[in-house]
Amino acid sequence: MAGETDLKQLLAAMTPELLAGVHVFTTLPPDAPVPDRLHPVMLFREREGMTLIVLEDHAKAAGLKTVFRCRMLTLNIHSSLEAVGFLAAITARLATAGIGVNPVSAFYHDHLFVPADRAEEALELLLDLAEENRL
Repeated sequence: MAGETDLKQLLAAMTPELLAGVHVFTTLPPDAPVPDRLHPVMLFREREGMTLIVLEDHAKAAGLKTVFRCRMLTLNIHSSLEAVGFLAAITARLATAGIGVNPVSAFYHDHLFVPADRAEEALELLLDLAEENRL
């Protein structure tokens, strides 16, 4: 069940997918319960509070203050959590275009949260990166 570790293979075989919906980042106090209908795609606990990435509509309905309107790109390759350089290559490509990114690595895939208004451009850059590594 181990994921791919070879950088060239990761870049060549990834199939980035832009998911529907606009996400936002929000935070709750460290011990606060997550509102029932929020369904975060990511939850991370820090000393200062709990960070959640949620659909914008859900956050608004829950009355939460939010930042960073973004779209979620899933890279659709089972990357190893020990892979070296995969996200570095991807974030560097986006950085050259001036696109900020908040990457999240999960067990099976890496996910990128990019500004909502530049998501299509980010997708094209990643498709190009994958194609370059197939040659």
